[in-house]
Amino acid sequence: MNIDLPTGKSDKYDSRDVDRLQKDDALVEAYLTWRQYSVDDALKMIDDSFLWRKEFGLNDLTESSIPKWMFETGAVFLHGYDKEGNKLFWFKVKLHTKDAKTIMDKKKYVAFWLERYAKREPGMPLTVVFDMADSGISNIDMDFVKYIINCFKVYYPKFLSKMIIVDMPWIMNAAWKIVKTWLGPEAISKLKFASKNEIQTFIDPEYLPLHMGGMDPFKYSYPPLPDDDFQTPTCENGPIVSEDDNESKEGESEGKELESSFSSEVAVKPKKVQRLPFYLSTLVFSVLLSKCRYTRKPLTTFKGPLLNVSPAEELSFGTKESERKCLIILDNVSKNQVAFKVRTTAPEKYRVKPSNSSCEPGASVDIVVSLHGGYQASLQDRFLVMAAEMEQNAGAGSPELAQFWKDVPKTKIMDHRLRCHVLESTKPILSYPSGCDNPVEGGANGHPDLHTTVNSDWNIHLIPQ
Repeated sequence: MNIDLPTGKSDKYDSRDVDRLQKDDALVEAYLTWRQYSVDDALKMIDDSFLWRKEFGLNDLTESSIPKWMFETGAVFLHGYDKEGNKLFWFKVKLHTKDAKTIMDKKKYVAFWLERYAKREPGMPLTVVFDMADSGISNIDMDFVKYIINCFKVYYPKFLSKMIIVDMPWIMNAAWKIVKTWLGPEAISKLKFASKNEIQTFIDPEYLPLHMGGMDPFKYSYPPLPDDDFQTPTCENGPIVSEDDNESKEGESEGKELESSFSSEVAVKPKKVQRLPFYLSTLVFSVLLSKCRYTRKPLTTFKGPLLNVSPAEELSFGTKESERKCLIILDNVSKNQVAFKVRTTAPEKYRVKPSNSSCEPGASVDIVVSLHGGYQASLQDRFLVMAAEMEQNAGAGSPELAQFWKDVPKTKIMDHRLRCHVLESTKPILSYPSGCDNPVEGGANGHPDLHTTVNSDWNIHLIPQ
């Protein structure tokens, strides 16, 4: 299907939005599917969206663009996940009052959070939660509510998982009947009303506040922004020494190598990976290939300014022993040495090796992420790969890396997020054509002896179990 997209020749739109639309097929598809493949409706939506983005200066909207007092109120923030793994976008209605003088700042505030999340986790929808506890008529601003509806109805296609209204006072029934008429057919089914007793149908207690019957001790405060729930994972030998601990140890004994877990992290020196042809990988797979051919598709790759990251979007874990490890491949595409580290929202569950090291220009590093003990992966789990260029001849030891991450400006850091996918079946990692036996069956306890993943160049990576 051919669509006449807006051009960047005039100043009607921000040229950066036009460039993105012309390069991002997924974005075009999102507009089309949200408008049920009506080309005219999709183009109208794109036009409205691009005009709004330019009016609000979305591509240049930063934390410093928003009045500090708005962040301090805690009326709007991102925190936690629903049962489907979607991020929760909280609106504390009791903290909002109608004020014509501040309405534009409030709209930009909401846009800031949406754009921040869209860039961090592209393609992942949000679940909006209106916490109506202790709110009344004075807290309802219908113009502001309509704007929020339009953000998901027009400006961010396929971005809304559901909108949950919790503990709505009966006096507001009439107002929300009007809201339902604004949603339109695409989103009306996504509107949910829930009491405190019903909210756990959508959100587990661990991400619900105490006043909703949950167990989440989270209390909003600013600064910093509360949506960064990534923490340093644990390495195979135990907890990793934090950067703060490193600084104090350096003061006690200059030049002394850090011991135990942290030093073991960086012992695996990034190396140039010899990309062997598919058919020459190992004797084992030569035999395998002589019996049947793989049908598994290559892994996807995110192409970043400093590192290419494979897979591009998610790590898949299952319940079988062979499904409890995943591989992240980092390729340095810059001309300089790049420091990297991996963080996760569930550091108690995962072991990551190496989680903090560096990569030479043109080199590749394999990072093994494995589930620890009896833990199981969850849709809410996330991983963050951070990278920044280092100066020539910069040291790559534990103390040097710790100091580097303290000094590097945030604007110089590339970050890429990976979500967690939970395998529902116990199918083998590799699938084979019908009539072809699995040549690696018969390992210990019926499991394959090697877990294999195939990257986008059809290179084999072997991870001993």
